[in-house]
Amino acid sequence: MQPIRRDIRFQLDPARVCDWHPDDRKITHFYNALSIFFPEGERFFIHSVRHYRDRIADPELQAAVTAFIGQEAMHGREHSDYNRALVEAGLPVQQLEGIVIRLLERLKRRLPPQLQLSATIALEHLTAIMADALLRNPHFIEGADPRYTALWRWHALEETEHKAVAFDVYDSVFGRGVRAYVVRAIGLLGASLVFWPLVFAFHLRLIAADRKTPRLRGWGRMLAFLYGPRRGLFPKLLRPWLDYFRPSFHPWDHDNRALLREVDAVVAAVDGRLPAAA
Repeated sequence: MQPIRRDIRFQLDPARVCDWHPDDRKITHFYNALSIFFPEGERFFIHSVRHYRDRIADPELQAAVTAFIGQEAMHGREHSDYNRALVEAGLPVQQLEGIVIRLLERLKRRLPPQLQLSATIALEHLTAIMADALLRNPHFIEGADPRYTALWRWHALEETEHKAVAFDVYDSVFGRGVRAYVVRAIGLLGASLVFWPLVFAFHLRLIAADRKTPRLRGWGRMLAFLYGPRRGLFPKLLRPWLDYFRPSFHPWDHDNRALLREVDAVVAAVDGRLPAAA
């Protein structure tokens, strides 16, 4: 699977940044909290993969790394624009981004490159399984503002397209021995223990800062969206999260490439058929 770099500008409507999801502003702010991580997170991924680029002998993997870097750069740019809209809405996004920046700079200073790459493939796994859940379950974003919908679907599709690239770099450099497996497993445990508490903290901070978010209403809808046993997000993530700990695991063991047929439709919609932002 060779990723393709797509230079797409979504021109999000800043006026809708706090209420683009139809179900509730609290659900909108869950997505918004995720967006805060992406610009710096994508730069960290690029940094950790690029470190090993000269040790990759396979020309196809080299080409995939180039496309991976291009895709992640586009994701970072579009989410930077998204996050600026959150700042314009009066939300404390620069403060929260500062937490992400300081954390990732600390990781770059203190972790050896193998652990940085392990953290990258772990976080790529988390984004890939979230992307799969979004693409397979339209209710997670159904009826939302079309431009925000397009951005999240595009991001999910490209995360699916390149979900194995950083993993294949890790395999190519470190192999499948016991030590490589242990470092890989530690990467997902550590990433999960750091990433998800920060997401939840950022989510609650955005809710508290948005004066138009009802203080009492909407919590039930939000909890059902995240944790509902049949339609909630996190129950759908548990099994693929656990599967990562199989020693023989590879991202394409979850073969969802059929979903990538939607890419052209998303690109075409952004190029000319979405309503203009106000």
